[in-house]
Amino acid sequence: MADLDRVVGVLLGPACGDALGAGYEFGPPLPDGETVVMKGGNGFKPGEWTDDTAMMVPIAQAIAAGQNLRSREGLEFVAQGFLTWYASGPKDVGLQTRAVLGAAGSAAEVAAQAADFFARRPNGSAGNGALMRTAPVALAYLDDADGLTAAAFAVGALTHADPVSGEACVLWCHAIRHAALTGTFDGLRLALDRLPPDRAVFWEGRIDEAESSRPRDFDHNGWVVQALQAAWSAIITTPEPSDEPSRHLVLALEAAVRGGRDTDTVAAIAGGLLGARWGASAIPTAWRDSIFGWPGYRAEDLEQLGRAIADSVSFR
Repeated sequence: MADLDRVVGVLLGPACGDALGAGYEFGPPLPDGETVVMKGGNGFKPGEWTDDTAMMVPIAQAIAAGQNLRSREGLEFVAQGFLTWYASGPKDVGLQTRAVLGAAGSAAEVAAQAADFFARRPNGSAGNGALMRTAPVALAYLDDADGLTAAAFAVGALTHADPVSGEACVLWCHAIRHAALTGTFDGLRLALDRLPPDRAVFWEGRIDEAESSRPRDFDHNGWVVQALQAAWSAIITTPEPSDEPSRHLVLALEAAVRGGRDTDTVAAIAGGLLGARWGASAIPTAWRDSIFGWPGYRAEDLEQLGRAIADSVSFR
């Protein structure tokens, strides 16, 4: 069973990566070794998280409330959270997410709007907007791998109905689940068995490519495939310090940001898996003290939400 430190890390890791990358979004790759800080920018204050974490929160709230993420009621609970966030006038909303939420008149209509968007744009609907928020889903299914596969697809499809997006969410959620349970990064490749054989072959090739590349090499990381590749590359190509292995979390998040372009999202994606592997205790105090964002949360609120999730899923 995962320990509480890793459960909380699954929420704090994405938030820290998101806030770290917010000030560098849309920028070019940075030189190796250049200092990366939570400087703010692009309309965000230093330490403020963006839509990545804001959309993660309703998923975590649903799990803490005991909602079944594979049920209509559970998915509408999450969708209503998305709509409440959207109505708050967020500073940053992905184009596809804006189109879906802007067209939905109620929580019950959100997934249908996503499906319609995909039907009208079958070659332009695989953005990274579902993968960026998917980390908490893994926490609801620590004891149910089959259930996780279905839930990851369903929660992702609330705004991103392209099956490629769903596959990315399944792979990353299973990697997070495995890391939270075992403390290793082995879960991403093991999760290939969760996909149909032809799709497993597709993703295996993309994982191989990520492991032999740098985050900067994925210059279309707004696409869900390259977003996953860039996050995995940052994690797997960043050495673990021999004297303090858990510092890998910080170093890998910095590497994700140095990759450039959609920096906040790539770092948020990486942060979910890094937090599951190393736990919240690996996050620097300065980062914990700095992060904040919708819905008026700070790090301690995410920590409390993590503890509530642990209680909700009978974690001990």
